[in-house]
Amino acid sequence: MMTAACGYAEQAWHQRADGSDWRVQDDGSVIVTVSAAGDVTIGGDVRKTGKNVFDKQLDKEPSGLDFPLENVRAIFAADDLTIVNLECALTDAPSETRNKYSFAAPPEYVQVLTSGSVEAVALENNHVMDHGEEGYADTCETLADAGIAYSGHLGSASVTTDTGVTIGMLSYQTFNGNYARIYESIAGDIAALREAGCAIVIVSYHWGDDRKYTPNERQVPLGHATIDAGADLVLGHHSHVINPIEEYKGKYIVYSLANFSFAGNVKPEDMDTFIFQQRFRVTADGQASSEGLRIFPCSVSSQERYNDFKPTPLWGEEATRIVQRLIEYGEDMAREHGVTAVEEYPVTWKISY
Repeated sequence: MMTAACGYAEQAWHQRADGSDWRVQDDGSVIVTVSAAGDVTIGGDVRKTGKNVFDKQLDKEPSGLDFPLENVRAIFAADDLTIVNLECALTDAPSETRNKYSFAAPPEYVQVLTSGSVEAVALENNHVMDHGEEGYADTCETLADAGIAYSGHLGSASVTTDTGVTIGMLSYQTFNGNYARIYESIAGDIAALREAGCAIVIVSYHWGDDRKYTPNERQVPLGHATIDAGADLVLGHHSHVINPIEEYKGKYIVYSLANFSFAGNVKPEDMDTFIFQQRFRVTADGQASSEGLRIFPCSVSSQERYNDFKPTPLWGEEATRIVQRLIEYGEDMAREHGVTAVEEYPVTWKISY
């Protein structure tokens, strides 16, 4: 947990009864917990007149800009790193795109992330340049000033946890012929992070087909190539809906994390999403291995009939329903691509410390 960014220094989630830190094991290895969620879109389309849907909801919320992530804040605060896909600009610059949507919010809306205990964002998607170079520069400056790490087409990012483990991050979008460029650069980009001392490397991809529940024929080979190039975890987004998770050579490829706090649609047809968590064990010599995964099934909204942009954990039958969907989509992926999804999607850790 990066207290400089999220302000939760009072949390003692990592302490044993005797005051020691359970993350630091007797053999000197360290347990690191990473949380990942999907598309976070704050604000609205500045080209439209009148108050946007996000600001209309903001007017109703007693917690102000803290409202979007307030129902998942405790989950994000109790980890070592939370990463989401930021699919908007944080800028007052005008729109410079012909996209159907042009998402932006004032820079001060970065509070949505800091109050929600988000320490890092993937900043490479099909909306990141909607407000041109000025909007992108404003966004980067705002994130940096808030203590939030970001990776995108300008470079990688790294975060060092309070237990001393450095996590490196890379982000790419695959559109406009970028697949070839990614294949050419991925191994070198990951190697550079390793040389800089990163024990864990996470690669985020904005890829795939809109509203498709399984990866396409180009995603699977790239996911595998990324693991082969040395990544420890691959995170995907863009389809706006959930996709299965593949375990490849002992590492996970999360093909789509779906929408999360998504102000791009007040009535999405599919409001299912999940928070992905993975634990790593990092040895004293900097080698990382997986300690397993769990998910938090969620809705993108606290309301059933419309999207209020407040992702909310689901329990009981509703959580089971999302897990079953992921299993079914994994079966579809096996038929389409001959690759096997994880056998199960646990909602609690299998290993306790």
